[in-house]
Amino acid sequence: MRIATVTDSTCDLPQELLEQYGITVLPLHISKNGQSYLDGIEITPGNIFAHVAAGGEICSTSAVNVFEFSACFQALGQDYDAIICVTIGAEFSTCYQNACLAASDLAEKCSVYVVDSRNLSSGQGLLVLEAARLAEAGLLPDEIVSRLEAAREFVDASFILDRLDYMRKGGRCSAVAALGANLLQLKPCIEVRNGMMGVGKKYRGSLEKVMAQYVQDRLAAWEPADTGEVVIVVHPPADEAPLAAARQALEKDGRFAQIWEAHSGCTVACHCGPNTIGVMFLRHKNDTSRGS
Repeated sequence: MRIATVTDSTCDLPQELLEQYGITVLPLHISKNGQSYLDGIEITPGNIFAHVAAGGEICSTSAVNVFEFSACFQALGQDYDAIICVTIGAEFSTCYQNACLAASDLAEKCSVYVVDSRNLSSGQGLLVLEAARLAEAGLLPDEIVSRLEAAREFVDASFILDRLDYMRKGGRCSAVAALGANLLQLKPCIEVRNGMMGVGKKYRGSLEKVMAQYVQDRLAAWEPADTGEVVIVVHPPADEAPLAAARQALEKDGRFAQIWEAHSGCTVACHCGPNTIGVMFLRHKNDTSRGS
């Protein structure tokens, strides 16, 4: 049975993996100065950062629409027996709802299974990758969906923010909180919990030192899963020193067979700003702790 894997551009997977598994990525829409651009095709995080640095307003994102999902599903339905579509979490975007509407409209033409990742960025990407691997292994669509819905509860997805002005301008952080964090050199950890974002531990100091401690904390709190053993370091344009600190901490830990690095798309860039760095992996399925 031939099964296609579809996702949206928030998934933040390395291009090498997208090509290896033939994953179809639909771009979100990025609004800048009243104009709409396709994420990763017509606009990049670097474009957004340059725009804001020049005094422009924070850019915003909007979902892949029903028509775009429908066109993609119809095209793939001509060559595949079924389609697994893994979207950014429904609490973050209407991509999931739009994909469900498109799938329902096409129910008589092609078999589309839509999964809410309850995540974003490479946390979502880990589930997309799992979907493609399971399809390649020959599992049936219902089995793949069941496994993805179980696995999504064990994705460890978090970021360290280097600055809060993007969140402040986007209305997600007060000016007073941003000023206080800057004065104290605080770097908050943003975690995905139960399908939503929340603030975890607040670190203090240079981003390079923070990244080393952050990686240690994530791995000490939640053991990496024993299947796959993959971790993804994800970021928009960022300084090399903190990235190297994250990589070195992961290599020193030694529990991951593969350390992938992914460049995040415009969703992370719009909301979090430059030098945002995340580390994402799967926890052990017998670990039910929810530390911070």
